[in-house]
Amino acid sequence: MTLSGEQLNEYQSRGYLAVRNVFTPDEVRELQAVTDEFVEQSRHVTEHTEVFDLEPGHSFEEPRLRRLKKPHMRHPAYDRALRNETLLHVLRQLLGDGVRFLNTKLNLKSPEFGSPVEWHQDWAFYPHTNDDVLAVGIAIDDMRVENGCLMVVPGSHRSPVRDHHQDGYFVGAVDPDGLTESAVPIELSAGDVSIHHARLLHGSAPNRSTRPRRFLLFEYAAADAWPLVNFTDWAEFNSRLLCGVPVSSPRLTPVPVRIPLPAIPGRDPSTRCRAPWPAARSTTEARAPGLGQAANSAMAASFQVMPRPGPVAVT
Repeated sequence: MTLSGEQLNEYQSRGYLAVRNVFTPDEVRELQAVTDEFVEQSRHVTEHTEVFDLEPGHSFEEPRLRRLKKPHMRHPAYDRALRNETLLHVLRQLLGDGVRFLNTKLNLKSPEFGSPVEWHQDWAFYPHTNDDVLAVGIAIDDMRVENGCLMVVPGSHRSPVRDHHQDGYFVGAVDPDGLTESAVPIELSAGDVSIHHARLLHGSAPNRSTRPRRFLLFEYAAADAWPLVNFTDWAEFNSRLLCGVPVSSPRLTPVPVRIPLPAIPGRDPSTRCRAPWPAARSTTEARAPGLGQAANSAMAASFQVMPRPGPVAVT
């Protein structure tokens, strides 16, 4: 699958792409079935584990799984998706011949409940020596505005990195003022993928529909993009190289860096969904292409309740 010149330009200028039919119907059905199995397994846990993050209200009778951690380590189907040749061919056109994966997660939004994700930039969590860093989202289900599809602010990857701190702590989210007015949805069908730059502002509203929204997220970087935080060891680092060869020195480009501070006590910045949210309401009228007024209103109602970060403690 070769990206067109228009698609390459769109990624560079807008910071994101939707690529259709990357995964076959058979591959999608396998991912759906495997994910159903993990939701079933989650019935038997009552608190967060090293495998499962749970939604409030989770129970044996009504399992509400928020996140499956490190899915590529949990089932071969997810690992195959991580290494999918069609997907890697697309990524090599954006990142170069060497591609390394950073981490993986499967985010789920239960029907009529699934939690929102506050506005943030992935770069705040893992700055690198250059910004050939991106995230791929694989739609396991159809993703529309009403069931909490990914929302992005086009071109925001070209602006300064926002403050993700509050009162001297890293909270993993930014002040939402003015973002919903310029946000657009990335609506996908099952088997499609979204690709967004690590500095692109993005988030998602709650699932207000009767359908699940399951989103398999893989983060990748160019082989010569080296992490500025959380480096482990050389062997482990290169074990995550999916194509290309190891490089012995990083490529340096002048990109903004804000090193994450310790997380705020009692708040897990990896989930970013702990703020109170308004009662669910329908946004089915917002399915038209582009972000209509109804979707803007729904997003604003969701995101405006986020605690607003205070001054930056360090830069």
